[in-house]
Amino acid sequence: MLSDFVREKATELGVPGVAVGVWADGKEHYACHGVTSLDNPLPVNFETLYELGSATKPFTATALMCLVAQRRVELQAPARRYIPELRLKDEQAAAEITVLNLLNHTAGLDWALLVDTGDGDDALAVYVARLDELKLIAPPGTRASYSQSGYNLAGRVIEKVTGLTYEDAVETLLLKPLEMANSFYSDSAIMTRRFAVGHNPDENGKLAVARDWKRWRSNNPGGGLVSSTTDQLRWARFHLGDGRAETGEQVLPTELLHLMKEPTVELRGSTLGDAFGICWFLRDVDGVRTVGHGGSAHGQFAELLMVPERNFAVVSLANAGPNGIPFNQAVVRWTLEHCLGVVDRDPEPLPYDRVRAQESAGTYENDAMRFVIVAGETGMTLEVGLKPEIRASLASDAPPDYPPAAIGLLPGDGDEYILIEGGMKGQRGFFSRDETGAVMGIDLAGRIATRV
Repeated sequence: MLSDFVREKATELGVPGVAVGVWADGKEHYACHGVTSLDNPLPVNFETLYELGSATKPFTATALMCLVAQRRVELQAPARRYIPELRLKDEQAAAEITVLNLLNHTAGLDWALLVDTGDGDDALAVYVARLDELKLIAPPGTRASYSQSGYNLAGRVIEKVTGLTYEDAVETLLLKPLEMANSFYSDSAIMTRRFAVGHNPDENGKLAVARDWKRWRSNNPGGGLVSSTTDQLRWARFHLGDGRAETGEQVLPTELLHLMKEPTVELRGSTLGDAFGICWFLRDVDGVRTVGHGGSAHGQFAELLMVPERNFAVVSLANAGPNGIPFNQAVVRWTLEHCLGVVDRDPEPLPYDRVRAQESAGTYENDAMRFVIVAGETGMTLEVGLKPEIRASLASDAPPDYPPAAIGLLPGDGDEYILIEGGMKGQRGFFSRDETGAVMGIDLAGRIATRV
């Protein structure tokens, strides 16, 4: 049944190659379909490597928790204890941001500083030295806003404490003890194995191979790991367990492993979750608590979801945008329902109210993205894309913008919304207001953009 669903859904959505793994009833189940690349096709199997994108972040967080267990890092300590040279736009923020603020996205850092600092072992150090170019969106600890730069900064904490490169530290602390033999950061290790490439629509709407394949090294802590369904299920079993590897080695104390899945800050109006744990998105679905993280990179999409109380996990990997997102979401929902009887449904939007919609119409930006809300005669649309100057700087590395998609406001205070069509269908967010009640920001995928 799983294989049939995966094949049919991938075909329906036009995703060239997908790999799905499920851990249920103490057994692994796999379903793969399609090819690694439209240009140079090889059949996808359960050991095919995919870019995880932001699903890398739990590795960075768990590695830091290993250092907490060794009493080499304190969660409540300022990041500057470990990176004395840290400079930001605001000196007080630079002094106050804690390690936990980085791990639960409450540091007040904007989404991402998109700069290539080279492939050398100093890539993260040079990246951190440029963080004073990044906008701050709130004082530390006052709100959650998803930050790629925050996790790259956390990776630099790992380097400073261990004296190793970030990649070597994660391999030493996690990948080797957990016997994750199909997970890599290095292009030279990846290129000798079967790996998927991403695809995005070209100007004619036809899928084309995404280039460049993998982003720069300084992005590794926030989004640079490449892995397989087999390794992702091994990773899930570790987080569902007691902190021991399958060899019996205690990689992380049980209490710290469980602490990562406890709420640290609430999330409002987000499809991703109701709260952040330590890195993990936490969401209650049909009466059960789910723990997970997703990611996207260059036309590739990853989703990992666990249900600890049922010893259940599902991983879904897809190699096309934008439909890799709805594919992964459909797989997660199908497996929850068919394996656990847990049903996940989207909330119903309110009837269209143009007067309320016009309050939110306009253009919003963060450091890299632009969001355009249009309140039309019969409905409201959202267009999401890169800012023109960012697109120009990335050249061939830039993904296409999302076309305008219909959105609807949700019951409540009227500031929460849901996308009701397109590649981001089902994604939820909310509008923020200033002290006068005027809409001044839009949140989507856990990150804020302000009105311009």
